[in-house]
Amino acid sequence: MRLQTSHKKILITGANGQLGNALKAVSLDFTEYDYIFASKMMVDITSENAIKEAIQTYQPDIIINTAAYTAVDAAETNEEEAYLLNEKAVHSLATLCANHKITLIHISTDYVFDGNSSIPYTETSTPNPQTVYGKSKLAGEIAIQGIENLTYAIVRTSWLYSDYGHNFYKTMLRLGIERSNISVVNDQHGIPTFANDLARAILRLIPQLDDVSKGVYHYSNTGITTWYAFAKAIFKYSKLDVKVMPVSSKEYPTAAKRPKYSILDCTKIKKTFEVYCPFWEEALKK
Repeated sequence: MRLQTSHKKILITGANGQLGNALKAVSLDFTEYDYIFASKMMVDITSENAIKEAIQTYQPDIIINTAAYTAVDAAETNEEEAYLLNEKAVHSLATLCANHKITLIHISTDYVFDGNSSIPYTETSTPNPQTVYGKSKLAGEIAIQGIENLTYAIVRTSWLYSDYGHNFYKTMLRLGIERSNISVVNDQHGIPTFANDLARAILRLIPQLDDVSKGVYHYSNTGITTWYAFAKAIFKYSKLDVKVMPVSSKEYPTAAKRPKYSILDCTKIKKTFEVYCPFWEEALKK
């Protein structure tokens, strides 16, 4: 028997990460829910018993899974670990959610696509991941979609940044203090997404998420830019005097191939749930 409370309960896994912290900040504006912010120490989703215990203890109505293996380059040599967290753990979590009639919101990535498009990716675009990270995240999506009687939303996002954790924005701020000039790639196109905006969209869609609206959604800020232009904007709004020099991806090799084009079409989530996608530079000003 689930305890009767006036508010629905939301359990957030991976709560110490970027999106988990953003959800903490934004939750103050969504007081109609009770929140349990669970760090990995509280709920390790790679342990089925830990998930079962959390469900029994907290009796959530909704689980937002922000826990993931997100070290894109490290995943290339830690494939087993990436799949454990991004696929196997997700399958266990989704199965238990279905068994207990818990709604699942799961975060995915633009890396499920190959980055070779010239038009924005929709939810029906064919995935073709080029990295272990992207392949493991797509495997997690497929695991969720294969489970019967599960109400879920898979929300893909791109270029996530915030004041929390490790991300491009924080790296640029650090380097901007340490250096007077910096080189940044200028041939990869995408949309920086402010984690607080994504968090707000997730909490806004919950009341309307049901067996009719369940499925895959894209959420990002709007516009289009490059890492180079994003870096320049970061320094401009931070009032840091740094010279930014554009370079090609070939001059900055990485273990995992980065998508050349990562624009997500967010029409579906805007129409279905009436969420707002601010322009990326306006979001950055915040």
